[in-house]
Amino acid sequence: MTTIPAESAPGDDTLRRPELQPLWHMVHSRLSSGRPVTRVRLGPLDDGQREALADLLGLDRLPDLSPSIPLRRLEEAVIDLSAGRTVRDIVTELVGPIGDRAGERRSQERERAELWTWLTDHDIVRAQPVLSGWADSCRAAGLVGGSVEHTRAQLTDGLKVLAELPAQAEPLPVFAARVLSGRTHELDDGTPLSTLVLRALAALYDTGPPQSAADRRGLWARAGVADDELSSTVLVGGLRPPGDGLLARLTRACTDAGHAASLTLAHVRYPGEFALPAASVPVVHVVENPSILALALRRFGAHCPPLVCTSGWPNSAAIQLLRLIANHGAALRYHGDFDGEGIRIAAYVLDKTSALPWRMTAADYRAAVVRNPRGPQPGRITDAPWDAELAEAMADHGTAVVEELVADALLEDLGHLVQPQYTHHNVISPGRSW
Repeated sequence: MTTIPAESAPGDDTLRRPELQPLWHMVHSRLSSGRPVTRVRLGPLDDGQREALADLLGLDRLPDLSPSIPLRRLEEAVIDLSAGRTVRDIVTELVGPIGDRAGERRSQERERAELWTWLTDHDIVRAQPVLSGWADSCRAAGLVGGSVEHTRAQLTDGLKVLAELPAQAEPLPVFAARVLSGRTHELDDGTPLSTLVLRALAALYDTGPPQSAADRRGLWARAGVADDELSSTVLVGGLRPPGDGLLARLTRACTDAGHAASLTLAHVRYPGEFALPAASVPVVHVVENPSILALALRRFGAHCPPLVCTSGWPNSAAIQLLRLIANHGAALRYHGDFDGEGIRIAAYVLDKTSALPWRMTAADYRAAVVRNPRGPQPGRITDAPWDAELAEAMADHGTAVVEELVADALLEDLGHLVQPQYTHHNVISPGRSW
């Protein structure tokens, strides 16, 4: 309670009577609600408090034990006693500043709505629509510590981590330190951020939430964390880059022999001298399944156009290689299975690299279904960011089309990049670069 000003109004002693404290605190609470107030209910009051209230309001008898006081009547009494000051003036002076709880709630609701809209519309979530379910689960879990600010900070960290995956064969503490500005243990098993990211990875790979430490390690490993540089590999064919670096020599040797090269993450991370031909910008096609690469090598031999195979979900070596050749000027084109997981893999590749879809539209799917109408169920279908109609078309037909069933169309596209005399199988003589 504030002190009485040096020059007090004649009625200040009456207004400041201790017995009136319940009145002022109740009025303060009601006015701070942010809603219109016409009456204030008190009580139960003792005799002293009832007498003080009767004196304040000029009543000729004691009020009820729990009176309901019209705010207008109280306002008149206060103005008479305090030389024109209002109830709000007196309450602010005696109790403290009047709040606006309704306004604060509206502000908090607006901040929460903005937070969840920000998460739903985040580039990473929009690029991989399967993460929308993860975003919904974050919203259902509520705010971290009841704080929008703390929740946004944790989600921001989680999205930073997801943006850096797949990792490059880093142990988890090393990866955490690099991505999270030195916070080495932020992704340790059981931390809130680790749990948040693992839930996103489970959604991404369409697996159940990890139930054990082994499950959690498996998810991290699948995302390239704690992989060694030898077990993460990627298959490539038709690459013949100039230069004397290890990666260039290795891929040229395999291409000249009409074979695929199995590159480790170590090969890709430390390529040595590596370049692309200066004469033209090559197009590198990317496929999901090794059988497509095998068919291309069988048909085109040493003259197979540049082709990279992710072998399902791309690991660290695959993403690193695609980024490397894209950084050197190659244009990437991706094709995969027309099923639920295939669409999620495609979204992942397109998000993590500069690749564009290759024969992956709703029209391509419908044409493939006409030729292959009895495929397996497509599984859980999520949106394809590059074609709003694709998920709907797959749901309508309820049929998956695996990549091998459209191999003829893919090989036809690749054949346009090969000189006519080299389009038959068993041709393995060395050709020009790329």
